[in-house]
Amino acid sequence: MTLCPGLKRSSIIPENEKVAECGCPLKCIGQDESERLDIVPAKIQVKKTIRLKYALACDCPTGIGAAGEVRIAPAPAELIPHGIATAGLVAHVVTAKFVDAIPLYRQEQQLMRLGLDINRNTLCNWVLLAAGACMRLLELLMDEILSGNIVNMDETRVQVLREPGRSNTAESYMWVIRGGHPDRPGIIFRYDPSRGAHVPKELLRNYRGFLQTDGYIGYEAIGEREGIRHLGCWAHARRKFVEVVKGTKGCIKSGIAQEIIDLISKLYMVEAKADEKNLSPQDRKSLRMEESKPVLEEIKKILDVRKKSTPPRSLLGKAITYALNQWSRLIVYCEDGNLRPDNNLAENAVRPFAVGRKNWLFSGSPRGATGSACLYSLIETAKANSIEPYRYLRLIFTELPKATSDEQIKSLLPQYLDRSRLESF
Repeated sequence: MTLCPGLKRSSIIPENEKVAECGCPLKCIGQDESERLDIVPAKIQVKKTIRLKYALACDCPTGIGAAGEVRIAPAPAELIPHGIATAGLVAHVVTAKFVDAIPLYRQEQQLMRLGLDINRNTLCNWVLLAAGACMRLLELLMDEILSGNIVNMDETRVQVLREPGRSNTAESYMWVIRGGHPDRPGIIFRYDPSRGAHVPKELLRNYRGFLQTDGYIGYEAIGEREGIRHLGCWAHARRKFVEVVKGTKGCIKSGIAQEIIDLISKLYMVEAKADEKNLSPQDRKSLRMEESKPVLEEIKKILDVRKKSTPPRSLLGKAITYALNQWSRLIVYCEDGNLRPDNNLAENAVRPFAVGRKNWLFSGSPRGATGSACLYSLIETAKANSIEPYRYLRLIFTELPKATSDEQIKSLLPQYLDRSRLESF
């Protein structure tokens, strides 16, 4: 935890107590220190920019200058030109909404208590303008993600109002992609009213490499495309058997499901051993072939045997069918030590959005959902690269208006950001 230096307070004894019982004066021999936490409440301040104007003091003696000619220094580049909100204030609003899940109507009330009368429509406009200013940065982030060899994908529902041709109760979707260099990951959120298979196809464009997803059928077509190796998710497969245990306690089906769960746990014990030893990808692959492969073979054997005697529509039958249908993808992770047995990286990226959704409930328009996707992308990528979101947003909202080339914009991506630049924000 980083704390700001605070005020120092000294406590001294009264003068008449600085004398010993014998009458001799006491002298200071040291000090006792204690620390307590305090907080400085947020406050609104006005930043004034003064631009001096210059003009001819009198008619030009040469006759060349015009008496009405006036020159003024150019206005500084701002995220919202001619607006009253600074980059810092917009970063505060965006962080509160997309990191702390505080809806704009509640932020309106908070700002009112601080003495700033700004309605939620204005706050919403600031958020949309900020997202619009970051679109090129987002395009470069997507290029960075697709340049890697491993991509994780997931999707979650979102309610969006005023979608053309759809009712306000219809479900739309927020898609998430995580990829890029393993040490410099990127995360992209993308809003789409559809959950159709065409969405991942359009998002991944010409990507070649590993693609890890859950068992949703919408990923099958893209997963079978040439150049893509499709991975499954053991976390999802395990979840099906956990549902069986919860729904059939004391039943023989519960025992079978628990047996599968215990074997899956052994797979994760192998991963924990590799993490503990900090194994290289090649050594991790060797360990999996030695210890995980026999466990996988045992799981497959049990699934094949139990499928013959289990009603397919029962909880256990559905769990077995899911695992067997996904089997060719569930074992792919053993091929490369850089791969993971589950799609939790994508699920963890989606989780902050799902938490926020419980508070703000819906997006007011497709434009709002697109803007939210943009800002969630930058925030979650910053977090994935161990960068504090507010400082990052304040930096890019300040520097983006000044950037004149893709090279300058790319330097603002969390993966390439000079961390020393954050110190002044």
